[in-house]
Amino acid sequence: MAENRYRGEYPVIGIRPTIDARRGALKVRESMEEQTRSMAEAAAKLFRENLRYSNGEPVRVVISDCTIGRVGETAECAAQFRREGVDITLTVTPCWCYGAETMDMDPMTIKGVWGFNGTERPGAVYLASVLAAHAQKGLPAFGIYGRDVQDADDREIPEDVKEKLLRFGRAAVAAASMRGKSYLQIGSICMGIAGSIVDPSFFEEYLGMRVESVDEVELVRRMTENIYDEEEFQKALAWTKAHCPEGLDKNPEELRRTPEQKEQDWEWSVKLMCIVKDLCCGNPKLPKGFEEEGVGHNAIAAGFQGQRQWTDFYPNGDFAEALLNSSFDWNGPRESYILATENDTLNGVSMLFGKLLTNRPQIFADVRTYWSPEAVKRATGYTLEGRAAESKGFLHLINSGAACLDACGEVKDENGNAVMKPFWEMTEQDVEACLRATEWCEADLGYFRGGGYSSRFCTRSEMPVTMLRLNLVKGIGPVLQLAEGWTVALPEEVSDKLWKRTDYTWPCTWFAPRLTGQGAFATAYDVMNHWGANHGAISYGHIGADLITLCSMLRIPVCMHNVPEERIFRPASWNAFGMDPEAQDYRACGAYGPLYR
Repeated sequence: MAENRYRGEYPVIGIRPTIDARRGALKVRESMEEQTRSMAEAAAKLFRENLRYSNGEPVRVVISDCTIGRVGETAECAAQFRREGVDITLTVTPCWCYGAETMDMDPMTIKGVWGFNGTERPGAVYLASVLAAHAQKGLPAFGIYGRDVQDADDREIPEDVKEKLLRFGRAAVAAASMRGKSYLQIGSICMGIAGSIVDPSFFEEYLGMRVESVDEVELVRRMTENIYDEEEFQKALAWTKAHCPEGLDKNPEELRRTPEQKEQDWEWSVKLMCIVKDLCCGNPKLPKGFEEEGVGHNAIAAGFQGQRQWTDFYPNGDFAEALLNSSFDWNGPRESYILATENDTLNGVSMLFGKLLTNRPQIFADVRTYWSPEAVKRATGYTLEGRAAESKGFLHLINSGAACLDACGEVKDENGNAVMKPFWEMTEQDVEACLRATEWCEADLGYFRGGGYSSRFCTRSEMPVTMLRLNLVKGIGPVLQLAEGWTVALPEEVSDKLWKRTDYTWPCTWFAPRLTGQGAFATAYDVMNHWGANHGAISYGHIGADLITLCSMLRIPVCMHNVPEERIFRPASWNAFGMDPEAQDYRACGAYGPLYR
């Protein structure tokens, strides 16, 4: 596994075993100790074996030294958890307990409660009681209760309970991982794109993050004054020359850059990537005298303005964006970074959500075109099949190089299925497959007058993915929309004909959303028509349910999704805000307000 590249510790999950405090001749408490403790140990084992931080390490879990029956033991547990740095608590019990005495009252922890479904002791009664206390005190908690009655001596966690425990754990670790970190904007507003107008209040109040800003001239200063690791740069440049072949130059011959200019552009592009990494997370190997620059900005996500002040004069940042967002570079597999093109801060946050929930690299793309079955037939003569036909068309996701190279679909799992892996599962063969599928095209000099290189590949495999986007809406605040679906593998000749109608030098992904037959998911056209911005973040897997849970922790309502209702998991108090799940979500998020206000 990798070192923690950020300042500060990863979030810790604390398990709180609560118990009936009554002792006496019948030894009520004593009879429950072993079962209560075993529930805590089972939950801890489940988390440790299935949840990882973004660097690949198993999530750290601590169990209260004592079972919690009265308020004194609640305080003892709270003191232990403060020492241990606990950010997330799961209260577990098989029996009745004194709810208001044993509950977690820390307003800053993310809370879940698992009540055992058994007939011998009223664990469900405690669950209902303590969730009512959480609602009454304005401390939302997730309630977890198995569908089927278990025997008192059953130590196995039912599958439905596992699903909720892991969804709670994944989302809580993702939410807590953002606390105290930074979003680094390099530059500022790009071409009037609203998402690149950074809103510090959103980052501070909803995510617990700060915003750091660096003018793009800092990149020029570091290049000019050699404020980078020369050894690292030379290694990166040699690797790039060996593994990143040049592709199509679409510019008119009389306007093309000379071989000497292209060579300089490559050096500039590689150096830019090295410097952006240093800006994000620091570098102790910078030359002597630049110790301040070596500290970095502790950025868990960043964005690069680029257009147009930069790209009218210097090579674009596509190489840096594409490779930083990927799960590898010249040092081999490593944790991906989050670098949003055009400094679209809101798409950067969307990518960050996807990364923290999956520990996989993310795709940044324009949500550019809807292709109907009729339009495809007219343009190519091809009749849609498979997912594309089921979705009544598909969307073209394409941008000038910011998609992770893992999105090519050439990495396979043990069954031969296309996959985007966490970096710790990436092999040398996987990295080579991504590099073989990618070529680097000379920048379109109409868009990027300063030159540079854009990655070019086509996602030629079907993969389950989720497209998501965070938007800020005046009068509401942040809202998230998402669409689960699949990448589409079109016949090559069909793909090429459609691809060539836009920019053939950029990475290309065809996306078919899963339809519900209603509203925004009646057809793929309706998904496109309801999308709230020009960009989207695309994450491997169907992670819509996890995103909904994460957003409820952050008090961000979800305005559009195609997740089945039975998979939606939000805090129990959301049920008090009406019967319609989406209306509940808006009312609850509005009532509780941002997590860090």
